[in-house]
Amino acid sequence: MSIWLDVVGIGEDGINGLSGSARLALRQAEVIIGGNRHHSLAPELGAERVLWPQPFSGMVPMVTGYRGRRTALLVTGDPLWFSAGARIARELPPHEVRFHPQISAFQLACARMRWSLADTETLTVHGRPVEQIIPWMQPGARLAVLTGGSAAPGELARLLCANGFGKSAMCVLGALGGKDESRLEGLAADWAERVGDKVPDFHTLCIECVADHGAHPWPRGPGLPDAAFATDGNFTKRDIRAVSVSMLAPRRGALLWDIGTGCGSIAVEWMRAAPDCRAIGIDSDAGRLSLARENAQKLGTPSLELIEGRVPEALCGLPVPDAVFIGGGLSIAVAETVMETLLPFGSLVANAVTLESESILAELHGTHGGELVRLQASYAGRLGEVRGWRTLMPVTQWRFMK
Repeated sequence: MSIWLDVVGIGEDGINGLSGSARLALRQAEVIIGGNRHHSLAPELGAERVLWPQPFSGMVPMVTGYRGRRTALLVTGDPLWFSAGARIARELPPHEVRFHPQISAFQLACARMRWSLADTETLTVHGRPVEQIIPWMQPGARLAVLTGGSAAPGELARLLCANGFGKSAMCVLGALGGKDESRLEGLAADWAERVGDKVPDFHTLCIECVADHGAHPWPRGPGLPDAAFATDGNFTKRDIRAVSVSMLAPRRGALLWDIGTGCGSIAVEWMRAAPDCRAIGIDSDAGRLSLARENAQKLGTPSLELIEGRVPEALCGLPVPDAVFIGGGLSIAVAETVMETLLPFGSLVANAVTLESESILAELHGTHGGELVRLQASYAGRLGEVRGWRTLMPVTQWRFMK
């Protein structure tokens, strides 16, 4: 089948701002699908008009229902940059669909701000929890954020203040590239007072992160301070956690199984370490899963998936992981089940602190190879009137790459 679907990015300047090939695709279309705003930007076209489905999750089945008719999808800006086009590209074969990008909101926003796009983090909270931008809050960072309505800047301002970035400059750019383009500026700390309810529904938010005096911003990489986590006292401590996460080798879009997740410290650090990292935390203790949920929300990984259950039974039916951490529920059976399931080049890291669990790791190392390492950290502290070392329990770590 030849191309029947054209995905056209459109801006505030409407049809006049499109390339010749995009205009031709729209003129030849029998069906045009888009939101009310998209249709209003191209009112002169005579094709059958269809609105996006509600809920939006029904988009792909609806679109493929028009297979065999010349169909166009209207989206905003670049169809493959935080837009519906990415999902279309995953679901439809290349010979059926063609993309027509327009200048993106990110490009326009950076041009207005006089920012280098290459040095700006481009993020979205449209239809997603705003907390997911927390890991990107770093001193001097510039963030261009697609939002989901007029209330979003206020929500993000409160989040910035709560994380020690109340002095950050915020700029709302509305209707970029159109005749009604607007600009509102203020600091996160006084955003509500300065702009009130003037924020347009459709806008791009630019944030220049400035840490407050006395703030202690947390790094994105592994090794958050222990105090960052809500815990019951039984969790992987900072130095061991940093080594463990680095050995798991987080990379963009990769999936981690965190077995015996406890308060979720390993899963949270994994998800913060690389863009779009995913994690599933499994634990038999509902109380600890509640702590993990709290930590995920507070530390910017609200999409952490949590499952209550025992392994290996709880692993059945889960998506295949790129990496696995075993911090609890360790057994030969669990480890070998994981090894069979791991994707090629996947990493398995298992930690043990008891003699019984250490003997399991020794057996796994003897049978399957990998690396067996003993880790120990000591901290200087007061011993009466002098100082000395306080040593944590040693951790035995087995590392295996498939």
